[in-house]
Amino acid sequence: MRLLALALLGLVLIGPWLAPFDPLDQDLLALNHPPGAAHWLGTDHLGRDVLSRLLAGAGTTLAVAALGTTLALLVGGLAGIVLSGLGRGAEWLGFAIIDTLRGLPPLLLGLVALAAMGPGLSPLVLALGLSFAPLFAHVARTARRREEAADYIAAAVVSGAGPWRVLVRHTLPNAAGPMVTLAAITLPRCVVTESVLSFLGLGAAPDAPTWGRMAADAARLAEAAPHALLVPVAAIALATAACAALGDAVRRRVDPRRA
Repeated sequence: MRLLALALLGLVLIGPWLAPFDPLDQDLLALNHPPGAAHWLGTDHLGRDVLSRLLAGAGTTLAVAALGTTLALLVGGLAGIVLSGLGRGAEWLGFAIIDTLRGLPPLLLGLVALAAMGPGLSPLVLALGLSFAPLFAHVARTARRREEAADYIAAAVVSGAGPWRVLVRHTLPNAAGPMVTLAAITLPRCVVTESVLSFLGLGAAPDAPTWGRMAADAARLAEAAPHALLVPVAAIALATAACAALGDAVRRRVDPRRA
């Protein structure tokens, strides 16, 4: 699986340059062609080369998932760190709201966010970030409480370190491990959520070659061109498995106690 993750990373970096055709070019004389010598993975309902769209869509799909995970880490981590230091009243109120959002499925939160902002890649990234941010907020609060209860924090305070210095120099670096671990676990979930939202027509533009959009377009004509549906679905499954394996490796490296 780690080799698969490395292959997936290489696909993201050089995939668009390996595409044999323009992923947006349509050939109305080659609609729904099965895999063959001219088109290794066949064509879709508009005559577009499936392999080219798969390679071009790898970067978009995984970049959106990675940016959504990063945004969730920053927003949720900041919220958890700040709220846990504002006092009991502010913390209770803030986490009451966060717990309400956390109780909703990320897909539902993404649907609501995209319905309010409209479709597009930027709203999609924002929707993913807001959907998974509550998870990071809880981990950040727990990590801060655990670190601030440690003896080395008490020693730093006795030596004259102020709250800001303790937070920046001691608490945050030691709380980074659980946050990175959660980010590695969240990335494959963002891949699936992005694909589902694009499948529902709330993600990328209709002609954008994302894997979710490819599956949505091919689903309408699955009987005529099953290959056009199976290819992006298989890519999503493999990418999810690779991201999960990579996340497990990062978890073991960053937090050996949970190995």
